[in-house]
Amino acid sequence: MNKAKLSKIFHTHMMEIILLVICIVIAFMAPGFFTVPNILGILRSAAFKGVIAFGMTMVIICGEIDLSISSTVAISGIIAALVADSLSAAGIMSLSAGIVVGMAVALVVSGGLGFFVGFIRTKFNIPTFIITLAMMNVVYGAAALLSKGFPLTNLPSWYNVFGAGNVLGIPVPAIILIIVFVIVHIIMSYTTFGRSVYAAGGNPEAARLSGVNVTKVKILVMVAVQVLAALGGIMCSSQVMSAAHNFGKGWEMDVIASVIIGGASLNGGIGNVKGTFIGIIFLGVLLNGMTLMNVNEYAQYIVRGGLILGAVLINTIQVAGRTGEK
Repeated sequence: MNKAKLSKIFHTHMMEIILLVICIVIAFMAPGFFTVPNILGILRSAAFKGVIAFGMTMVIICGEIDLSISSTVAISGIIAALVADSLSAAGIMSLSAGIVVGMAVALVVSGGLGFFVGFIRTKFNIPTFIITLAMMNVVYGAAALLSKGFPLTNLPSWYNVFGAGNVLGIPVPAIILIIVFVIVHIIMSYTTFGRSVYAAGGNPEAARLSGVNVTKVKILVMVAVQVLAALGGIMCSSQVMSAAHNFGKGWEMDVIASVIIGGASLNGGIGNVKGTFIGIIFLGVLLNGMTLMNVNEYAQYIVRGGLILGAVLINTIQVAGRTGEK
């Protein structure tokens, strides 16, 4: 194999190579890293933000951003718990049946939030950065009001399965992560809608001229990320068997970082869910490795931030090289 081919392989799979190197380094410094329980633990912990990251991939490819997903994580669990408790208290149905209705309501409400953001974005041409920043504060406030500032814990025991359950030894959150990955990958790679998302993000005007309903596409991707944020919130709530108004704080940064590390461009039109999956695992391995090596909690922020910045810079250079940007 000549140098040109090696260079191409390295350039194409740089993030995978970096991830492998980090795994090897951590394995030498923390012998318990390459064990089945630990690897499954990484998948479980990465799944909560990971399902949201796949939705964020669609949003960023479409040339938009959503900073409000963290607040949706919080309010979705609260809505599910409140609906279940209310239906049970009224004698309409059992708590176990009520939580199913509650989860459905949480997903629908979150989809409605996404529709609202998309509508405001396309109707008034206000940047989604501004809309979702405002939305995040509104929704966090609503979550605190609904929960009265206290965790909600009246949940049926089986609810725990979404965040802490296992099927044949595999964590349920990891299974959900894989299912969402496959669905979003198929949508983005093999459907007309997926091609429309790329077109709307790459060149909206050209997309309109070619018959793409850019308004509809932008609204739908905002709905998608909000629904997946609600799913992540339900999984999070399920894991700890409670719902609180401060769940999801800061998640938006890790979610966006996963997408950018995976090769997406904030300018839109570039990215894929396979790359995002690598980004999700990268962050999961990083956090797990530092914990196993007993890295100081505050030092973890420095190391994590530096490595994320480095990974983002590498992928930005890769994207620029592929697109001919300067």
